[in-house]
Amino acid sequence: MDIKRIPLINREISWLYFNDRVLQEAADPTVPLIDRIKFLAIFSSNLDEFYRVRVATLTRLTTLNEKAKEVLGYNPKKLLNQIKNLVVKQEKKFNNLYENIIVKQLAEEKIFILNDTQLNVTRGAFVKSYFRENMLATLVPIMLNPGEPLPELRDRGIYFFVRLTKNKKTKLALIEIPESLPRFVVLPQTNDLKFIILVDDIIRYNLEDIFFIFDHDNIEAYSIQLTRDAELDLDKEVSDKFVDMLSRSLLKRKKGKPMRLLYDTEMPMDMLAFLVAKMGVNAESLIPGNRYHNFKDFIVFPNVGRPELEYPRYDTLPVHELSFGKSLMGMIAKKDYLVSTPYQSFDYIIHFLREAAIDPKVKEISVTLYRLAKNSRVVHALINAAKNGKKVNCLVELKARFDEQANITWARRLADEGVNVIYGISGYKVHSKIILVSRIEKGKTVNYACLSTGNFNEKTAGLYADHSLLTMNKKITDDMVQVFKALTKNTVPSGLKNLIVSPVDARPTYYRMIDTEIKNAKAGKPAYIILKMNSLADEQMIAKLYTASNAGVKIKLIVRGMCCLVGGVKGYSENIQVISIVDKYLEHARVHIFCNGGKELIYLTSADFLSRNLDSRVEVGFPIYDEVLKKEIREIIDIQLQDNTKAREITGLNNNKYVKSNEKIPYRAQIDIYNYLKYKN
Repeated sequence: MDIKRIPLINREISWLYFNDRVLQEAADPTVPLIDRIKFLAIFSSNLDEFYRVRVATLTRLTTLNEKAKEVLGYNPKKLLNQIKNLVVKQEKKFNNLYENIIVKQLAEEKIFILNDTQLNVTRGAFVKSYFRENMLATLVPIMLNPGEPLPELRDRGIYFFVRLTKNKKTKLALIEIPESLPRFVVLPQTNDLKFIILVDDIIRYNLEDIFFIFDHDNIEAYSIQLTRDAELDLDKEVSDKFVDMLSRSLLKRKKGKPMRLLYDTEMPMDMLAFLVAKMGVNAESLIPGNRYHNFKDFIVFPNVGRPELEYPRYDTLPVHELSFGKSLMGMIAKKDYLVSTPYQSFDYIIHFLREAAIDPKVKEISVTLYRLAKNSRVVHALINAAKNGKKVNCLVELKARFDEQANITWARRLADEGVNVIYGISGYKVHSKIILVSRIEKGKTVNYACLSTGNFNEKTAGLYADHSLLTMNKKITDDMVQVFKALTKNTVPSGLKNLIVSPVDARPTYYRMIDTEIKNAKAGKPAYIILKMNSLADEQMIAKLYTASNAGVKIKLIVRGMCCLVGGVKGYSENIQVISIVDKYLEHARVHIFCNGGKELIYLTSADFLSRNLDSRVEVGFPIYDEVLKKEIREIIDIQLQDNTKAREITGLNNNKYVKSNEKIPYRAQIDIYNYLKYKN
């Protein structure tokens, strides 16, 4: 199949439509009000990263010669214009949703977000007192000289662009809002009425206290936020020199090229023109917004109202027959276990590491780490293991985007505590999530393993839906021994019998399994593929799935994020259905199911079907051999395929239409999965 001719949705456009699904959650009146605000925050945070990384990359590509379109398959300048048009529409939807719906519904709950013009005498006095005691000393305006360049603005920082006027003469200034200040301040309650004010408006209310030495008749302030290029050009040599260079490169990130200037639409045009001229931003980078930026801070918007304004917090469920009061390895020796977070507790993985750290029979622990919690209990367990005399091998991926600095800090801490730290592999990111524990039993080495679709991060484990396998199956652990041997030698694993490991084995292995389905379909046998992942963009893999569809293979896809494959296209994908589920938890698990002539194969993996995951990262896919666990995963996937509440159809129309079935019963996968796991035993 000619890849250049297959139907594809551009990956950046597809990603923007994924973020629109997040915005749909904020607009959904069935979602509790405070959680709708949190979805607005997630939308905003996602868009920040999109500009810092994807738009930054496209902007770089515009510097190529006239053959850019021929080389890339698209015109980056034209695509940047499409992106801006879509983002402007989404920002309008966002602003309308917040200002005309969310704020009004908060008021119906007797919760009022006040701005600087809505304070009565009593609340005004409280705000002034709060400002002088907690904020004034942290705010130092920078006076601007029209003849001098603008000072460097911090990436994603919130600034006020201020103008003071006296007899048509003006002075201009910038005020940075420090990140150390809480974004929200709860004001004294009156007659069961609750009041919240943003730190932005506290500053607006007290501008006179900041600029008291300047004679002026009028003072006005408008918020701006600059998003910079966050991509780093780094030497790929992994060494101590690399670690030092990465640390220096992170400092440059703060001064990357401007990618987006978000500005308050109330700002006068002459003030905006001044900023544009000083910053040198182009038209595609100008995004009109409202008076509040860095909306990602709204993820911690305080609920001062009823508990029902937030999703109920469900107790984490136990894994059947897996007890915290007994040796986990003793139980794993008898059978495999599956931990499905956040429905079930991530503490099982912590407990697995803690037990390994103190068990005198455990001699060695090996682990790959990609993203860690701020106060990582995983790291603490590994450090304790080293202190207890275990050999601990820890591969810390220093190139985990936006976690580089944290991972450098953790790597140094681990090394200081006696852990053998491996700084990744030259030319590849290690994105796998695997743990191997080697234990001496009856004079022989026995290996226990934990393999996961998600990071060993207890914070995100409470929000991300992932699966982790606990096993001592020799087929799996023998391959894992080979994986860690390769990693410690700074090479990529290959030639494994049971695990599917990128970048060497993944693509040919998946192609082979798809070919089996094609062969069976052509022979009139049952043939189907069910794939769940975060993103699907690799063009070769998409072409392969189109070929399978044309051969009669029934394909069902659950893709949370961007999906460049177009389902239901005659001659290409008539047998492919694609849905996306966006709900309370972030769907992060990657699950691959192949009919295999009736002997169903089920794999879990850390990899999406992106070119980087298949060809440029070390990823580990692992089979589920235990029949009970295979049945459990299959039933969880079937529940998701049945969703008619939070599932959207992904088609070439890019309209994010909700899946509607003829069933009168509403199915909502995340709630149904919780109940399935709660009552199945």
